[in-house]
Amino acid sequence: MTASTEDTRLDADVQLLTRLLYETVERHDSAEVVTQMQDVERWASAAHASGSASDDERITQALSALDPDRSAKLARAFTVYFHLVNVAEQVHRLDESALHDGASLADTMDAVRAAGLDTADLSRTVGQVEVRPVFTAHPTEASRRSVLTKIRQVADLLEEGADPRAQPADRARIERRLAEVIERLWQTDELRVDRPRVIEEARSALFYLEELADQVLPEVVDEMAAGLGALGVDLSPTAVPVRLGSWVGGDRDGNPLVTPAVTEEVLLQQTRTALRVLERNLQALQVEMSESSRVVPPSDEVLAQTEGAQTEEPYRAALQTMLDRLAATSGRLLEGQHSERSYADADELVADLATIHRSLLDHRGELTARGPVARVMRTVALVGFHLAVLDIREHAAHHHTTLARLYDLVGQEPAYATLSPPERTALLARELAEPRPLLSPTTRLDGVPERTMETFHTVRRALDRDAGAIESYIVSMSEDVDDVLAAVVLARQAGLVDLTAGVARIGFVPLLETPSSLAIAGDFLDRLLSCAPYRELVRLRGDSQEVMLGYSDSSKLGGITVSRWGLHRAQRELVEVARTHGVSVVMFHGRGGSVGRGGGPTHEAIVAQPAGTVSGRIKFTEQGEVISDKYLVRSLAHHNMELSLAATLRAATLRREAQNTIEVRRRWDSLMDVISEASHAAYLDLVGDEAFPEYFRQSTPVDELADLNLGSRPARRGGGGRLEDLRAIPWVFGWTQSRQLIPGWFGVGSGLAAAIDAGYSDQLEEAVRRWRFLRMFLSNVEMTLSKTDLAISRRYVEQLVDPSLQRFFGAVTDEHARTVQHLLAVTGKDALLSDEPVLRRTFAVRHGRLHAVHELQIALLQRTRSGQAADPELRRALLLTMNGIAAGLRNTG
Repeated sequence: MTASTEDTRLDADVQLLTRLLYETVERHDSAEVVTQMQDVERWASAAHASGSASDDERITQALSALDPDRSAKLARAFTVYFHLVNVAEQVHRLDESALHDGASLADTMDAVRAAGLDTADLSRTVGQVEVRPVFTAHPTEASRRSVLTKIRQVADLLEEGADPRAQPADRARIERRLAEVIERLWQTDELRVDRPRVIEEARSALFYLEELADQVLPEVVDEMAAGLGALGVDLSPTAVPVRLGSWVGGDRDGNPLVTPAVTEEVLLQQTRTALRVLERNLQALQVEMSESSRVVPPSDEVLAQTEGAQTEEPYRAALQTMLDRLAATSGRLLEGQHSERSYADADELVADLATIHRSLLDHRGELTARGPVARVMRTVALVGFHLAVLDIREHAAHHHTTLARLYDLVGQEPAYATLSPPERTALLARELAEPRPLLSPTTRLDGVPERTMETFHTVRRALDRDAGAIESYIVSMSEDVDDVLAAVVLARQAGLVDLTAGVARIGFVPLLETPSSLAIAGDFLDRLLSCAPYRELVRLRGDSQEVMLGYSDSSKLGGITVSRWGLHRAQRELVEVARTHGVSVVMFHGRGGSVGRGGGPTHEAIVAQPAGTVSGRIKFTEQGEVISDKYLVRSLAHHNMELSLAATLRAATLRREAQNTIEVRRRWDSLMDVISEASHAAYLDLVGDEAFPEYFRQSTPVDELADLNLGSRPARRGGGGRLEDLRAIPWVFGWTQSRQLIPGWFGVGSGLAAAIDAGYSDQLEEAVRRWRFLRMFLSNVEMTLSKTDLAISRRYVEQLVDPSLQRFFGAVTDEHARTVQHLLAVTGKDALLSDEPVLRRTFAVRHGRLHAVHELQIALLQRTRSGQAADPELRRALLLTMNGIAAGLRNTG
């Protein structure tokens, strides 16, 4: 299929959905709303094309005269339009992606075959592969689940309509169903009345996790197994090259609502869902397994599993036994009912299925064994009894607060709170080497210490029920070794760690998320692994150490260039240090949805990691609107998981060693050092001004963000107004809404200019051509620049910002021009996205309507900030514009 053919199909779907939306609005409100929407859109398109202040002023006057109700209806109409265009593009994105070769599993298998890798070596590497997307509740999804569900229905109907076998009557039926869904969508309030509870966030995550586990991942792994089979590698039915992870209910950093009780409830929800998935799969397999013992006899193992049932269909009887045992397992895990028939863990269920698998292989049933039976075995191995592995995350300061209290109780001198990080490290290392309890059954704690210790006890109880439910304990803001050791000492008090007894039930993960911590990443890990008790813990965990890399805060504090370069260099250092200690390191990438928080295509991000840093296992967060964008449509979910798995397999097999010489790498490193240093200086010159936070507040709707009730977590870590106190999500959200998008590009132009001025032009050209890291970095910056619209930003500044602060916009404008100029020069392009027609078309479709919603938001911000903020209808209209812009840009934070 050609790109033009696909564009034609997409245009037809967009036109159909737009017509149905207009008909819905006219039917339920009035033709006047539709007319006004079309007028504003036409004026905005003209203003955007001409750049005329008079055209903008005409829009402002028209929108300022609207009452709040009409403003809200206009904002809603544009928002629903964006949702419908987005889903149409998602449905057609697979056909577009088919035009770009090289990224699929089939392409990767061809590349591996061409490389001539040794089969035994390939088999060992494949056995180490594990891709883990970790779903979070980070509040960047502006749409309610009620809205997303209806958008999913639109996607399903559009996919059905694309079937070439569809007849005119089918298409008429599909159009009627689309009209019905759009009507329900129009009558659904997309604003959350209250801030969602953590339990509700967990249900939203389960909405995606259940389908991925039940439908998508077994199919993707099946395709991988078939491809490897053609290369002579047998992927075991129990291999889990993809595993699901979650933070929802485990991420306590800055969210006081994630209590130990909430964590317990979320784990029970996951278990309930996992058991439902397993029961459904076993029942479906039971229906399929009609093999008769009169035709082909089963093995004695299978007959033993039938528990004496008199039947000519022994496989069905064996599966019924498994279903009965699974029901008993459900009673044990969910109701606390003891039963000898209960499975102790999912491995026992896999072992039961393996008897059927072996029997079929031995009795001419190879296709069934390697087909449906292997797929169910993989599903059980993937899902376990917990669906997704829950990570626990807590801020380092809470562990130190708790230990200070415990050491006070045992009379530690000098007081723990007065010790320096090296002194704490020495104390905690001795503590781990000498099994001295810091807690007794009669110890009473309150506040942070009580909640922190109860979290560790909750983890222990969860692991007692299901050893695979929790694997990692992440320490936020890890700046020194004592931050990690503090968590280990507290875990020991809860029975999770006992080095003298060889017990290490969870792993501990430092989260390096500031420019300063990334700069010392190698030294940090070296000192951590040089601590004898901690090295013993790592040995007990299979000589594997996980390290989480934070993209959001490092970018917020240092700018995007210093963040990405710091992350890249940190990974190299971590791998090298781990190798000297005989340890493998697993990188956990804390990526956000926007480029400013580490976003961008996952496949390219994995392949562009430093050579040798992806040994097989990799974790990355999936956050906010990225989750719905990648996983709402089932075919896209399959495609995205395939790309992630293919990229990891490619990185683990074909990018073990650097492909360039040491001399070339040093030359490029020097180049990036120059770019990073100059970029960092430009960024700090902007955000370091004490008046800049006020400019941020006035030129964006960040103060109004809290009323959107996006998530359960507060927007700030503390009550201060400093940049350090503000979370990265509202930081990016505000700049996105006003189309300045500073976190995604600011400083890059100054960095490139400095490199050129320093005589690095030739090296820069070479690096852009040959270095994946720099090429991907500039590609992501280019995409952000394309979403940046300073003509719209100027309207925010002129209408909302105090004249004394408008000087900052001059700096933004200058750096933007500098960045576009030098980026085009080094990439050899004549315009942004000149080689990305699909993205250019995506932005073009939205320009006029987005401009209109921005103008509406500016008018509403003026009114709310001039004393009308108490008007609930006015505030509602303003919040609807935030949803609309987020939907139009497909980005929040």
